[in-house]
Amino acid sequence: MYQQYLPGLLSGDIKSLARCISLVENEAAGYEQLLEQLPVSNHTIVVGITGPPGAGKSTLVNALITELLEQQKSVAIIAVDPSSPFNFGALLGDRIRMSQHFNHPHVFIRSMASRGALGGLSPKIIEVSDLIKAARFDYLFIETVGVGQSEVEVAGVADTTIVVVVPEAGDEIQTMKAGLMEIADIFIVNKADRSNADIFVKNLRLLAHSKHHGDWEIPVIKSIATKQEGIHEIISAITLHHKAISHQQQKHILLLAEKAYQLIQHRRMKDVVKQELQQEIKALLAEKTFNLYRYISTKSHA
Repeated sequence: MYQQYLPGLLSGDIKSLARCISLVENEAAGYEQLLEQLPVSNHTIVVGITGPPGAGKSTLVNALITELLEQQKSVAIIAVDPSSPFNFGALLGDRIRMSQHFNHPHVFIRSMASRGALGGLSPKIIEVSDLIKAARFDYLFIETVGVGQSEVEVAGVADTTIVVVVPEAGDEIQTMKAGLMEIADIFIVNKADRSNADIFVKNLRLLAHSKHHGDWEIPVIKSIATKQEGIHEIISAITLHHKAISHQQQKHILLLAEKAYQLIQHRRMKDVVKQELQQEIKALLAEKTFNLYRYISTKSHA
């Protein structure tokens, strides 16, 4: 089935891309062969956008899309929504907020359900990212759910990771979750027209300076996404960071190794079903023969 969509995907056809993503998400017949046919593509700049709820991540992405379209760039967005507790579907909130760009020919927006994934990302995020890269978009933005420290998983997918915060986080600056501090390549202080913004930015810059990655000094950029302020500076910082890491082969190797680790982990866990584990443990407890570590050893060697 995938053969009919592959040529269209590689030529950047939106409908072919959407169908290929559906094949992968649903693990339809031939989806693994489709992924194995994808060429190496370094054209797309992959940007992860994370941060606490209410920081204005979706509004910021919307502003970035507007600026990049003015620069004649093509943009793809993966908006990872919290899963519905009833049907594991995406709530599609981000697509509603980005509706002004939804039908633009150079924009592709896809909502994906996190489906309970601890990192705030979808289990198929790596594969879908590679499909979008194969379609040769200029930029791919991955916006995560906003669940906190576990979102460090985004750093294993993106070339550049942006952490979005707001001035109200000022009291927490010294105790900011270590995970988010470690993964940030760029800090954005959104809603920077609010009180205490300048003090917050100053403190964050001091903290970011102490956490710089190699030759890259983490910038802290003020933005007011609703007014399109600071957006040009953010895109310039993304471009500079991409140039800074493009010659760092070790970074590329680490990124690929992280992706390989996650993919292997997902495949090995594919046949492990929690409900089945519960039933097996229930039966063993009834027989009074249950030992957790003996049980794990048996399952690991099955």
